Amino acid sequence: MSLQKLEPIGFVKSGGGNYPQEAPRQAVFARNSGVIELLPGHGYEQALEDLGGFERIWLIFLFDRNGGGWKPKVRPPDGSVHKRGVFATRSPHRPNPLGISAVELDRIEGRKLFIRNFDLLDGTPILDIKPYIPAADAFPNARAGWRDENDQTCRPVAFSPEAAADAAWIRAHGGPDLENTARVQLGTRRPDARRQRLTDLPDPDHHLLAFRTWRIEFQTTGDDAVQVIAITSGYTDEELIPDAPDPYRDKELHRNFRLSKTR
Repeated sequence: MSLQKLEPIGFVKSGGGNYPQEAPRQAVFARNSGVIELLPGHGYEQALEDLGGFERIWLIFLFDRNGGGWKPKVRPPDGSVHKRGVFATRSPHRPNPLGISAVELDRIEGRKLFIRNFDLLDGTPILDIKPYIPAADAFPNARAGWRDENDQTCRPVAFSPEAAADAAWIRAHGGPDLENTARVQLGTRRPDARRQRLTDLPDPDHHLLAFRTWRIEFQTTGDDAVQVIAITSGYTDEELIPDAPDPYRDKELHRNFRLSKTR
C-alpha cells in the first residue's frame, strides 16, 4: 500500500505567536484568539458546512518549527530529571512531526475559522479538522500514566501595572507578545536553566528570563505564584547607538521603548 502525501489545507494566520517559546504547553493553558484560513480552490467552504455548531474542534497540524530530528526519550518540561519515552509525551520532536489539539471554535466565515485558546503558532500548517464530540472524545477518569504521579504545573502569573503596560506597548508597536511569553514560560513549567535563559538576581527569589532581545524580571512567592515585576530591553546603551549592528532588526523598537519610559 502506498502512502498518500499530506498537504496543508490551510494555515494559522494570526493569534499564535511566531516562536516555539511562545506556544503554550497545551491548548487548555492558552488564553488567546486567532484565525485559521483554509486554502482557496478546493471546495473547503462546503467542507466546513455544519461544523459551526460544535464548540470545540480537533486540529491535526504539522510541527513546522521544531528544528528537525527526534530522540526516543525526552525530558518533559515539568522540572523532572527523568526522561520519558517520546510516545508517552506531547513533545513536538517526533518521528513524524504531527500534532493534535482540541481548540474552541468561535465562528466560521467562508474559509476562515475563528478559534480561541489554542497552542499553535502563526503560520502552522493545518492538515485536517475534525469535530470534538464529548461523548466519544472525553474520558476524564482515564489513567494518565506517569503524569498522574507528577505535579502538573499551572501556576498563576500576575503583572505589576508597569510591566503590563510595557508589555502592551511593545506588542502594540510590532514587538513580541511578552505577556503571553511570560505566562507560557513561567506559568506552565518549572523554571529550568537547561531549557530557559534564566539568571538569578541579587534580591531573593528574583530572576530574569531572557526571551530573544527582551528581559522579563519576575519573582516567585510562597504560594507558588509568579509576579512579573518589569520588562526591559536586553541591549546595552552601547549596543543601541545609531550605527551599531542590528542583526535582529529590532533596535529601533528598543530605542523607542526606552524613549517612551522617559516621557
